[in-house]
Amino acid sequence: MTVIRTLHTVPRTIALMLAAAALAACTLGPNYHRPDAPAAATWKELEGTGWQRAQPADALTRGDWWSVYRDPQLDALEQKVALANQNVAAANAHFRAARATVAQYRSAFFPTVTAGGDFDRYRTSQNLLYTSKAGLTINDYLVQADASWEPDLWGRVSRSVEGAKANAQASAADAESVLLSMQAELATDYFELRGIDEERQLLDDTIKAYREAVTLTQNRYAGGIATDADVAQAQTQLRTTEAQAIDLNVQRSQLEHAIAILAGESPSTFSLPFAPLVAVPVVAPAGVPSALLERRPDIAAAERQVVNANAQVGVATAAFFPNLMLSVTGGLEATNFSSWLVAPSRMWSLGPSIAGTILDFGGRAAVKEEARAQYDATVAQYRQTVLTAFGQVEDNLAALRVLEQEAAAQDQAVAAAKRSLAVVSDRYRNGAITYLDVVVAQTTALTNERQAVSISRRRMAASVALIKALGGGWSSADLPTDDQLVHPDAKAPKAASTAATNG
Repeated sequence: MTVIRTLHTVPRTIALMLAAAALAACTLGPNYHRPDAPAAATWKELEGTGWQRAQPADALTRGDWWSVYRDPQLDALEQKVALANQNVAAANAHFRAARATVAQYRSAFFPTVTAGGDFDRYRTSQNLLYTSKAGLTINDYLVQADASWEPDLWGRVSRSVEGAKANAQASAADAESVLLSMQAELATDYFELRGIDEERQLLDDTIKAYREAVTLTQNRYAGGIATDADVAQAQTQLRTTEAQAIDLNVQRSQLEHAIAILAGESPSTFSLPFAPLVAVPVVAPAGVPSALLERRPDIAAAERQVVNANAQVGVATAAFFPNLMLSVTGGLEATNFSSWLVAPSRMWSLGPSIAGTILDFGGRAAVKEEARAQYDATVAQYRQTVLTAFGQVEDNLAALRVLEQEAAAQDQAVAAAKRSLAVVSDRYRNGAITYLDVVVAQTTALTNERQAVSISRRRMAASVALIKALGGGWSSADLPTDDQLVHPDAKAPKAASTAATNG
């Protein structure tokens, strides 16, 4: 124990008392063991796909996972998420607050030292008996330091620090979850916007062909070959498709605004140039299900909350035992200023005190039971988080597998619709059929082509969702260590260190 006074004034008994307290200290409450979580041997939706099984996290880019799509525009936008997204900034601030709480709890390991000075001038009553101060005016000059320390005999402080560290690690993992979520949302919106650009290009090409068809029917009508109904049908088809192309601008604008907000920019000053979708879906290596426990920041956060809840059981258990308080006071006190700051003016006091609750009618037992119930709740939440994560991976593996098959079938449908349109258009020019047959074939071809683009967008969304479900290349090894929590200047988590650098 450290006190503000000269060492030669500390009795030997106090030193022995401190040594005994240190030797007797113990940590009460259950030691932590990670709860069991259900995990299968392999992913069900990988069976029969032919996709290569890679080792977990090895083939997936750590950090900049979006680079697998090889899109420079996306790369630039994703970099802005960690720097300027306000949800990420808020999550990082919560982590810094949790880290400060660790320092707050750790301070209880050490003495509390206070210092102060005082000056009083007072007069005593002349009618005081048996005192030499009666009827005197007295000056009192005082400067003193007080130190008090409660040894952590039962592990209350140790458990509190353990819980605070786990909570800070959970907050760091939450920050990584928010960052991953914002990055995945931006990638999904970006590919959706590019898919709309591709659909707009398809409609623009179709509109060009429909204008040529209107001109053809008008010329045939002028030559007495076609009817006015043919012209009307061709014009209707053209105007309807033009309206569909214009309608795409609403969704594109909304996606552009959403991307701006995710990148931390004002939607009023942000714009993305027109560019059709060229990226192809990536099937991220899924590894084995058990590896997901180390790759998802939300699972890590849930597991750290279990550690915190376990530590609170220890804190509640320590409340059943008495507290030992060691205190010492030292300073200088004198009546005359001239004799104040000299050795004979020294004064001190020291002594231990012990206190404990004898009867509280079940109060502490109720607190301990509450802590155990909270622990059971966090275990259930942890297991639910694991199950949800497994479900998300299976969902997106299934989506990619099914959409791959659907895309192949849809490509064949598009090719067949184009052949049908070519045949019907040729027959119309030869006068064998009416223009209504052409309209039907045009509508069928355009519908199938737009459906093919829609499937491409869905495949990209499923690809991004799978990478997100697998943790985006994150690992539980990225959690801040005890040293990083205790010393703010130590290397911080990726999301938190980025925010601190740019905050």
